[in-house]
Amino acid sequence: MVNKYGSIWVEKFNLKYAKWQSPPNVRIIHSGHACNIEEERYTERVYTIREGETLKLTCLVLGHPRPQIRWTKTAGSATDRIQDSSVFNETLRITRIQRHQGGRYYCKAENGLGTPAIKSIRVDVYYLDDPVVTVHQSIGEAKEQFYYERTVFLRCAANSNPPVRYSWRRGREFLSQGSDKGVEIYEPFFTQGETKILKLKNLRPQDYANYTCTASVRNVCGIPDKSVLFRLTNKTASPTIKLLVEDPIVANPGQTVILVCIISGGEPTPTLMWVRNTEELPKKSILKSETLTIPAISTEDAGVYSCVASNNVGNPAKKSTNIVVRALKKGRFWITPDPYHNDDNIQIGREVKISCQVEATPPEELMFSWLKNGRPLRSSERMVITQTDPDVAPGATNLDIIDLKFTDFGTYTCVASLKNGGIPEISIDVNISSTTVPPNLTVPREKSPLVTQEGDTVDLQCLVSGKPKPIILWSRADKEAPMLDGNMQTESYDGVLRIVNVSREMAGTYRCQTSQYNGFNVKPREAIVELIVLYPPTVEPVYTEIRQGLGRPFSLSCRVLRAHPSKVLDYEWKLGTRLLTVGQLDTRDETEYHVRALNREGYGAYTCDIKNEAGAGRCTFLVTGKAYAPEFYYDTYSILWQNKPRVYGFKLQWTQMNPNAVDRIMAYRLGIKQTGHQRWWEQEIPTEDNIQKGELLTYNLTELIKPEAYQVRLTPITRFGEGDSTERIIRYSGKKNHNPYLRKFHCAFEEDTICMFTQDKTEEFDWTRHSAATRDTKYTPNTGPSSDRTGSKQGFYMYIETSRPRLEGDKARLLTPSFNLAPKNPYGNVVTNPTYCFSFFYHMYGKHIGTLNVYLRQKSQTGQDTSVWTLSGNQGDRWRQARVNINPTSSFQMVLEGIRGTGIEGDIAVDDVTIEEGECRDPPPSNIRSLASPTAMHIWQLCLTLLLVLVGLRR
Repeated sequence: MVNKYGSIWVEKFNLKYAKWQSPPNVRIIHSGHACNIEEERYTERVYTIREGETLKLTCLVLGHPRPQIRWTKTAGSATDRIQDSSVFNETLRITRIQRHQGGRYYCKAENGLGTPAIKSIRVDVYYLDDPVVTVHQSIGEAKEQFYYERTVFLRCAANSNPPVRYSWRRGREFLSQGSDKGVEIYEPFFTQGETKILKLKNLRPQDYANYTCTASVRNVCGIPDKSVLFRLTNKTASPTIKLLVEDPIVANPGQTVILVCIISGGEPTPTLMWVRNTEELPKKSILKSETLTIPAISTEDAGVYSCVASNNVGNPAKKSTNIVVRALKKGRFWITPDPYHNDDNIQIGREVKISCQVEATPPEELMFSWLKNGRPLRSSERMVITQTDPDVAPGATNLDIIDLKFTDFGTYTCVASLKNGGIPEISIDVNISSTTVPPNLTVPREKSPLVTQEGDTVDLQCLVSGKPKPIILWSRADKEAPMLDGNMQTESYDGVLRIVNVSREMAGTYRCQTSQYNGFNVKPREAIVELIVLYPPTVEPVYTEIRQGLGRPFSLSCRVLRAHPSKVLDYEWKLGTRLLTVGQLDTRDETEYHVRALNREGYGAYTCDIKNEAGAGRCTFLVTGKAYAPEFYYDTYSILWQNKPRVYGFKLQWTQMNPNAVDRIMAYRLGIKQTGHQRWWEQEIPTEDNIQKGELLTYNLTELIKPEAYQVRLTPITRFGEGDSTERIIRYSGKKNHNPYLRKFHCAFEEDTICMFTQDKTEEFDWTRHSAATRDTKYTPNTGPSSDRTGSKQGFYMYIETSRPRLEGDKARLLTPSFNLAPKNPYGNVVTNPTYCFSFFYHMYGKHIGTLNVYLRQKSQTGQDTSVWTLSGNQGDRWRQARVNINPTSSFQMVLEGIRGTGIEGDIAVDDVTIEEGECRDPPPSNIRSLASPTAMHIWQLCLTLLLVLVGLRR
């Protein structure tokens, strides 16, 4: 396809990279359902929106390469996020915004140049909840007098933003402070704006009435007032309730528990609710009217259940009961040798104690009984059965055998049960015999040190001897760290600790030790097990892409970060499957491979494997000749034009990322299709010379159908082949000068890049960017501006410094960026040359002021500038505006020329330069000489001649 969508028109500007590479600049605009926008207040913008409406903020960004945008939020909850994450696109949209989503929103743009650009806007969410009236009453008896004083307080409160205003009515009567001696209206000192209290002093019959509290935010954001009605009668009373259950309620697992709560008083009729501790009710619970039913209750359902009744009069009524679910668990025992001798073994003729412990609910129902060889055992002088104090060792019992004899050997059973039954008993058997000996711990020789590889499953083992065998406790011996289950100690009944999927962090020493439970209550025995985890080398870089042109040298380096074992490591370099070199790393931690001159066979994936006995770590380097992706330029001025009613044109501009990294780019493949369609149209755009870094390339797309949007793809081509592509969407707008980020060209010189203005180096000196006074007034007190055009001392402008060594007649020229015109349409019809309005502010104050000239420089008139405006001499100490119409016929620049006058008091300044399509709205001021319109000059001359004729006739 040829010239379907465009004609080749590539223009190289031959500027340094810095000219087209610019740091980001952002601006936030708002849409959606905002009800009020307060623009810049110092540096703050406030966006007010009603709760439930849609928030829409757009971050408009300038900069090249195209900056990345990120939205974040603060000033809300510390953990508050925008939909749990940051938003990485230009438009932030929140539908049905809620009050907690208010706060400050930041748009951050960065492209790697300079510091990121950040703008913020504070979102204020307005809302008004329904007001609530609560009633409190105080009754005081005056001593030595026979009367009661009854004072009633009606408190009205509503959540709102902005602060709410309250008003009270009794019936239809509006109440205000002082309107009724028996009524007082006030706000508590510590709740300013949050509530309004109506105090009825020494209640009177007329005070029994309907009271209306109205909450208002003065209709901001269209939020209507809200009211609540409360009827005060002689029957108004706080709620009372009765709980028709016992306290506590003790139930067996699986039973159904029914709680009944009835309202016994209160006016207005109270509402009733059930709560459990601070938790939610069990999901299986059934709430019907005043009855709460918990079917198949379990230990997890136990707790304090409360019935709460409220009618906004006085304090809520609350009654509670504790539900206890019977349970027995964790039965354990331990044997204590003669406590009066320092023995670890039990011996004939000495005392031995058997202890038994069980966790019971409720603990007061716990009962113990003892058996010997299956027969009941009663307490006697030699067999003393005791139950310890529940506060010291809850749920424990002891059997003391005094003066142990051979006939005392046997199996002793501790039986735990609950008084009221319903729960299975727990039995614990303890064997006392000549073979009952304290435990001993050993570690098998092959089990420490234990060597394993990362990812394996390993068993750490401690052998336990003795009878009975106690529970083994495992913990870390080398550091204070939790075990795999999150606890500091892990129990094992067989002495084995199994670790699944071993990681390198698990290497170290582990301690196994005996517990007193299910064994002897003696000094714990312990042993140490060392775990060694082997893992392959960790290397960097894991993956790197290297772009190189043919014939160039390069080096690859692979570095070891960590490995175990790490003393002797082998390395192996390959290109694809072809072996390049091998070797060993002894004391070094990296290996390198060098290529002197890259040939075509040298492209591909280079790998470096560094190995130990646990495996290998791999560095991968993809060496390619692919060109980097182009970077579209989004800040193009006059990006769209219309030549015919049904079609439009679009100016596509881009720079090439790192063009010198690979071979010369010979062409670009341009692809274009209508959005939503499948078919791509393609053509090649050849390039003649080497593309420099930062060089701006332009291609005009024509014959685009209104109002369709198009997807454009651009791919660089070298002798290696196609490089990386980049895509963008272009859209039609009916506006003449459509650009979503730049409506017109305007420069106030606030940025260091001065809007890509350039200095003419062929002249004697340059224009200078400055703020506040141009010089110390000690030297030149009578020239130059004292602020920028807006009156700001911090604002910037451009000026010519006429102090020494400048001489009379010296010139400084400031050039705008180049602006392009739409080309002729494909049918050869000449498009009417557009008119542009060039305007700027100037400051020419001082007795030595020279001349300020403005020229139009066109590409079609090389070496010839056209004068369009000029002014000389002192114009006073103020900023003035100049406007002039220009009619360029090709790509153009504007030139601002300042000429030094006869002395040092001749500083000339300019600010706020604007170029906008269309004629200037107002004619140039009369003190400006404009050369842009000869016709206008002829008209003025004719008018002047006519005026002289009329004067002569009158005489």
